[in-house]
Amino acid sequence: MADELDDGKDPSVTSHASDDSAYYSKGPLRLRGSQVPTTTTDQRLLESRSSADWVHEDPWRVMRIQAEFVEGFGCLAELGPAVSIFGSARLKADSQAYRDARVIARRIAENGNAIITGGGPGIMEAGNLGAAEAGGVSVGLGIELPFESGLNEHVELGVNFRYFFVRKTMFLKYSRGFVVMPGGFGTLDELFEAFTMVQTGKVTSFPIVLFGTSYWQGLVDWMKSTLLAEGTISPRDLEMFTLTDDIDEVVATIGSAATADEGPEPVDPEQLGPQQ
Repeated sequence: MADELDDGKDPSVTSHASDDSAYYSKGPLRLRGSQVPTTTTDQRLLESRSSADWVHEDPWRVMRIQAEFVEGFGCLAELGPAVSIFGSARLKADSQAYRDARVIARRIAENGNAIITGGGPGIMEAGNLGAAEAGGVSVGLGIELPFESGLNEHVELGVNFRYFFVRKTMFLKYSRGFVVMPGGFGTLDELFEAFTMVQTGKVTSFPIVLFGTSYWQGLVDWMKSTLLAEGTISPRDLEMFTLTDDIDEVVATIGSAATADEGPEPVDPEQLGPQQ
């Protein structure tokens, strides 16, 4: 059967002050000791140098992928208006970005929105903490990784995924906007996924806020000086997001849960242009 557990050494785990912190998370499973696999499910799916036996195992993976979608849809279908907050897992509680993310999450939750994060430490933890402080719904969408384990202690509704693409679908489907704090490759991945979905009209009425001008200004300048200058994006693409240091502006841009009831704006194909 596909994805049988491999013998492997228990990796060093950083505690997130949670009962799950000593365990390796693999979908709904919690593993430790000799049961911890040496590779992740995504790695085994994407491994191109594996034997031809994978051809016979892929149908089983399709069923597992389907099950992850069903689990995610079932858990989040009744969530209501929600906003996702992204940012680095490496920024600690004493950083300004952590403090800002906590306040932003609390303010957005006070407006009736659930808060969705990746469920891990750092900025994700700050987002879940802020939501909990406001009495809002605090959601964590975890992922199987070799160097992180478990959801942070402020997550009230948590779902762990094996596959990144299933998890990313949940962020886009159940969020009505993104707040993007300072972060690394994972944060950039989610940011540009959102840009692409808005640019191509796959999602509409979807505010995207980049918080921290000193952190994000270089990226914005590069998009203007290189992407726009070379014609690979259009001027209107630079209007898809708000760049700010003002928490009040973040809250105003995202809006209250009541604005989510207005429904999406109709898409004008002439305004989309080609995907570049």
